[in-house]
Amino acid sequence: MTKNAIGIDLGGTYTKLALVDSKGKIKHRSRLSTTDYDSRDSLLEAIACEIRALIQKAGLTPGNIEGIGIGVPGLVDFNRGLVYGLTNVRGWKNTPLKLLLERKLKIPVLVDNDVNIMALGECKFGAGRGARNAVCITLGTGVGGGIIIDGSLYRGATFSAGEVGHMPLKEDGLACNCGGYGCLERYVGNRHIASEMKSAIRAGRAPGVKAMVKGDLSSVTPEIVSKAARKGDKAAIALWEKIGGRIGTTLSGIVNLLNPEMIIIGGGVADAGEPLFRPVRRTVKRRSMRIPGRAVKILKAKLGNDAGMIGAAALFF
Repeated sequence: MTKNAIGIDLGGTYTKLALVDSKGKIKHRSRLSTTDYDSRDSLLEAIACEIRALIQKAGLTPGNIEGIGIGVPGLVDFNRGLVYGLTNVRGWKNTPLKLLLERKLKIPVLVDNDVNIMALGECKFGAGRGARNAVCITLGTGVGGGIIIDGSLYRGATFSAGEVGHMPLKEDGLACNCGGYGCLERYVGNRHIASEMKSAIRAGRAPGVKAMVKGDLSSVTPEIVSKAARKGDKAAIALWEKIGGRIGTTLSGIVNLLNPEMIIIGGGVADAGEPLFRPVRRTVKRRSMRIPGRAVKILKAKLGNDAGMIGAAALFF
């Protein structure tokens, strides 16, 4: 018998909701603009209304719903459903999200970090379907990670496991907003990619990219760098080689430590495709120990923007 759950991806710009079945299929969906709500409580009430509407639209009752899973961009106490704080969303410090929504809806609620949710979704229904041991990372403004061990999410002693972006890449390096320095995120995040390409343009090494942005350096983004690389721009290709090498160096340490079957890479930066994935795979193969390095598969995430909703619902499957 097919079961149903609600999956919610609570983001700084949009909050996406879906009714998902136990095969990972989205049956109904909706979206809210997170920034339209001036308080935590008003956003929670809007989320509750959308959940009721999704259930009604499907012709179901709350009793037909296994639960409501929520992925949030911040640190979470999974056992208590407590959100310590949300990236780019004010007013959520120490929010008992599980308790508040369960009181409103009388449906079980589970809350987890958004990258953990993505990892769960990809391993149940996406690129990692069937994998028992996998690591998922997202590449964007920041770098996040989720770890699957023996088919279950590994959250760590304080539910903080998987912070791949804050693994040190350099012994001495750039200061990071996590309080450390030399972290991977500081060398492969969106801002750093744009900054390195702007430097190449100023040095006259990227005329193709300069032409694409019509000389406006403020419009340089990883998407522009990706387009330039696909068109054969040497500076763009060289930059992805450098970024892929940095990511691969960090992943080789993860391969040696955890011996995963696969590493799944998602997020906006992953849309660079093979210009990024080739140096990642090459570096992992070269720098990992031979047996785990040859066995691991490095794949692009499949679920795209739906990963958060599908993975959140999967907490109940």
